[in-house]
Amino acid sequence: MKKVFALIAAAIVCMSASAQVQFGAKVGFDLTHFWGEDAPHGIQPNYQVGLMMEYKFNPHFAIAPEVVFAAQGGKATGDVYDDDDDYVVKAKGTFHTNYINVPLMLKFYATPDFSIDLGPQVGFNVYSKMTASGKLGNVEAKESIDLKDNTKTVDFGVGLGATYNLTNNAFVQARYTLGLTNVFDIHDSNEKNGNVQIAFGMKF
Repeated sequence: MKKVFALIAAAIVCMSASAQVQFGAKVGFDLTHFWGEDAPHGIQPNYQVGLMMEYKFNPHFAIAPEVVFAAQGGKATGDVYDDDDDYVVKAKGTFHTNYINVPLMLKFYATPDFSIDLGPQVGFNVYSKMTASGKLGNVEAKESIDLKDNTKTVDFGVGLGATYNLTNNAFVQARYTLGLTNVFDIHDSNEKNGNVQIAFGMKF
């Protein structure tokens, strides 16, 4: 029995010794949009910045939670008609829906420097606005509309991507996050978030 406990203790010590914990920060360029049936698919350049931690519990697997501020949203354009189907104005809208996102990525290291990353994400909306503009002839109008009360507070999604460690501390990252929750709390709304992310980060 003593030998069994000695083996268990030795295994725990080896696991603790091989585990690596690193903290870091990241900043990135995003291409955000909405997806869904009849959703506008205009792509909008945006950005992200945040903190991360990586717990590598063996040479091939790690868990990496993050806390990231992400500017998100999308664009929509179209012709507006009145109730008699008469053309009124050509309009476009730019949506700004910003979140504090908390992804939890499971990382599989295919090589010592390259990992494939997959995991869930929960986001908390902190800002939601639409800038609408339209032009009728030579007359152009522009208005900012607050959508905070019409935007769901919590957004769920899943991310898939890859990370390449340039050095022991520096890394580059590519990821696509697919939103699974309707963004707006409006009847018949089906817009969900989509986000292509390219990020650079440093581990400490």
